[in-house]
Amino acid sequence: MTVTVVGIGGSIRSDSQSERALRVALEGARELGAETIQYSGPELVLPFYDPSVPERTDVALKMVEDLRRADGVILVSPGYHGTVSGLVKNALDYIEDLRDDERPYLDGRAVGTITAAYGWQAAVNTLSAVRSIVHALRGWPTPLGAAINSAQVKFDGDGACSDADVDRNLRVIGRQVAEFALRQASHLDVN
Repeated sequence: MTVTVVGIGGSIRSDSQSERALRVALEGARELGAETIQYSGPELVLPFYDPSVPERTDVALKMVEDLRRADGVILVSPGYHGTVSGLVKNALDYIEDLRDDERPYLDGRAVGTITAAYGWQAAVNTLSAVRSIVHALRGWPTPLGAAINSAQVKFDGDGACSDADVDRNLRVIGRQVAEFALRQASHLDVN
C-alpha cells in the first residue's frame, strides 16, 4: 500500500534553509515507502487567495488536487517576525477550496510541522502558529514538531544538516506522517 505525502514550504528563494529542511522530512516519509510531492520556492508564488474568485492558476489547481488526495502533509515555514511567512500562509489559504469535500480541509490527515528562523523566539512562535493553523484545518499535528534556529543549524547544498539531532528529528516527523497515513489507509481498507 502506497500513501502520498504533500510537502509545502520554503521561501521565495529556491533552495532556502526551510526548503532544505522540507526535503529532509519528505525523505523520512519516503523511507517508509510514501510517494512525496513538494511545493516550495517559486511554486508558492500564488495570487492572494480570494474565495470569491473561482479562477485558479494551474499550480494552485494542482496543489489543491494533490492536497485533496494526500494521505499526509508536511508544512515548513520560515519564521518572519515571529510567525508564518505570508507566502506559506497564502498557500495554506488555498486549502479552503477543500471545504465542501467529503474529507474537508485536512481532516483525518497527519501534518508534520517544521519552522526555521534566525533565532529561537521566532522559530518557536512560528511553530506554535503553524500547529494552530493545522488544528483549524482539522489536521492532526504529529507528536514531534521542529523549530530550527538557522543561526545555529545549516543545511549545505546537498541537503546535509550540520546538526545530527535536527536531521534525525526532521526524518522522524516525515516518518510519523507516513506511519499515521499508513495506519489510516489500512484501517479504511478493513472497513
